[in-house]
Amino acid sequence: MKPLLVILMGSKADCSHAEKIAEAATAFGLEVEQRIGSAHKTAEHVLNLLKTYEADPRPKVYITIAGRSNALSGFTDGCVASPVIACPPYAEAFGGADIYSSLRMPSGIAPALVLEPTNAALLAAKILGVYDTEVRAEVKMYQQRMQALLINDDAELRSE
Repeated sequence: MKPLLVILMGSKADCSHAEKIAEAATAFGLEVEQRIGSAHKTAEHVLNLLKTYEADPRPKVYITIAGRSNALSGFTDGCVASPVIACPPYAEAFGGADIYSSLRMPSGIAPALVLEPTNAALLAAKILGVYDTEVRAEVKMYQQRMQALLINDDAELRSE
């Protein structure tokens, strides 16, 4: 039984951001499901989705993608026992100011915040790697590849 990563988007506009996360998560060996639901506009739909996922016995992590007013991350975190990672898309229109809705949550609501899509998938894989040795091995190989790139860059720099 593979660990599950649920990517919950606030709208279809978040699909390209979700795809970056899904691609990285799949490379770590996670099963990924993408869904759309708004805490503001379709709260009952989101609640039903979360109840269904929480009834699934597999280890899981939720990554929420919502910009502007990020109620989706807090709403999700308040409804589930599994970890939640907020990964809001950057919006030029707000010059990054919309990130503030992801930074402070009410007491008892604690989604992690990771702004880079690949890093959000990496955090999910590290969490789920606690339950799955294959996922943990994929994370370790990814880290080794990243280290090798830097060591190679250093060697190239020194040989110039």
